[in-house]
Amino acid sequence: MSNNQNSNPYNAQRLLWAGFMAILAAGVGFALRNGILDNWGKEFNFTATQLGQIGGAGFSGFCFGIIIGGFIVDKIGYGKLVVVALLGHILSAFITFGASTPENAYNLLFWGMFIFAYANGTLEAVANPLVATIFPQNRTHYLNILHASWPAGMILGTVAGWILDDKLEWNWKYQLALYLVPTILYAVMFLGQKFPKSEAAATGASFVEMYKSVGILGSLVACYLIALFFGDILKFLPEWFNTLPAYAPSMIGYGIGGVLLITVAIITKFSIGSFLLFVLFVTHAMVGAVELGTDGWISNITGNLFTSEQGKYLFIWTSTIMFCLRFCAHWIETNLKLSPIGLLLVCSVIACVGLNLASTIQYLPMAFIALGIYAVGKTFFWPTMLAVIGDRFPQTGAVAMSIMGGIGMLSAGLIGGPGLGYCKDRFAGAELQRVSPELFDSYKASTTSKFLNLEATEIVGLDGKKLGEARSTKKEDRTPDQQTVVEADQTGDRHTLKADSIIPGTMAVIYLLLLVYFKSIGGYKPLTVHGNKH
Repeated sequence: MSNNQNSNPYNAQRLLWAGFMAILAAGVGFALRNGILDNWGKEFNFTATQLGQIGGAGFSGFCFGIIIGGFIVDKIGYGKLVVVALLGHILSAFITFGASTPENAYNLLFWGMFIFAYANGTLEAVANPLVATIFPQNRTHYLNILHASWPAGMILGTVAGWILDDKLEWNWKYQLALYLVPTILYAVMFLGQKFPKSEAAATGASFVEMYKSVGILGSLVACYLIALFFGDILKFLPEWFNTLPAYAPSMIGYGIGGVLLITVAIITKFSIGSFLLFVLFVTHAMVGAVELGTDGWISNITGNLFTSEQGKYLFIWTSTIMFCLRFCAHWIETNLKLSPIGLLLVCSVIACVGLNLASTIQYLPMAFIALGIYAVGKTFFWPTMLAVIGDRFPQTGAVAMSIMGGIGMLSAGLIGGPGLGYCKDRFAGAELQRVSPELFDSYKASTTSKFLNLEATEIVGLDGKKLGEARSTKKEDRTPDQQTVVEADQTGDRHTLKADSIIPGTMAVIYLLLLVYFKSIGGYKPLTVHGNKH
């Protein structure tokens, strides 16, 4: 730590580890909730669609929490937002625990998940700019340490759920209550601490001044994803809404996004914003898709290629790699002489190679190697991107950093997860149709699949119920037709991983161009705020 960091009036290390514990609580709760989705389905007779909607509330709640929190944190202070998040985590538990009958369960679980995720997003709106502010000389290192807490929480939550649910068969309410332990710990660690102001807030910059660098270009990325979000949400409105044309939800969603974009333009006096920040926002949408989107599917894919238990082993393996490596960012930067952009470039190449290797796996040892390589690649994406924002756009305070976090999470929920699901449908259906057109006619889904609601992407996948029956039958007991269907589905999974590798490959090209750009202006250097200049 630099002398500057040692001499500041804030308890930097305690604030760092309080933020670590806060995000760990989010990771534990997220993993526990994902692990008991099947319990909810059995107890309350939910469909897969209803469970998907409850899980989706975890993405949307987080986005609203981090974006709203990022807009107001510089004005109301970090401490008040910590209190909001703490109350949200506690309220979420009480609402969720109230689910007791099929009649009340859906609404209580949906809003319990939404409030839990909103609290998580609020904490990130605090923790990211807080750590970037108290460690200005080494943001990449300390933001990576902060975000090591997420895989740590996922590991703890997954292992706890595995033991308490699968082995000891605890009631889901007792399992879920465990996330309140780290919640209490982060509350105690933040208690009584003095919080700094961001560099921009310390100069007295207004919200509009902070937002000008985001401007129309940066807002365009966020507003597009918000438009997709509302377009999806509106599909689940009451029956009367279904009388409108099929394209109505999407058009209303784009209308909401357009109004928000026009509002931003007026407030900022039509500031175009930074093109560099626009590029970083687009790239972080890819980060959300390839990191969180893939995380949402990888256990399903590996569980399909091997067994459900082996899929869990692989998930814990990749999360452990991420946890350990995120403490090494400073060593890597220093010893390998990499700038944050250089680190992101190397990681993109490694992630691309890992996913390509994963698409060829036939045996479990190779799966550990391939997914281990992918885990190394994705480790530094999210926190290092935040560090770049802190280094190059200090004049935006917490605003740009929080919008970037919201973009990543929205992309994971709206593009990454659904995109991989679409690929699985597309490739598995195409493979079965190639092998046996007659069998495809028997196993094809009754509804079509689309990506981003685009008619040109419409395809027919496999019927989930029939496929599930074939997959759940022991290999030695399957009929020849069932074995053919399962093998086609596995081929679809491998093609999906290969398609997924295009995302980090594209990111590598972008980071290479950014590396050239920074070299042309004298190299990558962190900037500071001096009055209204930086």
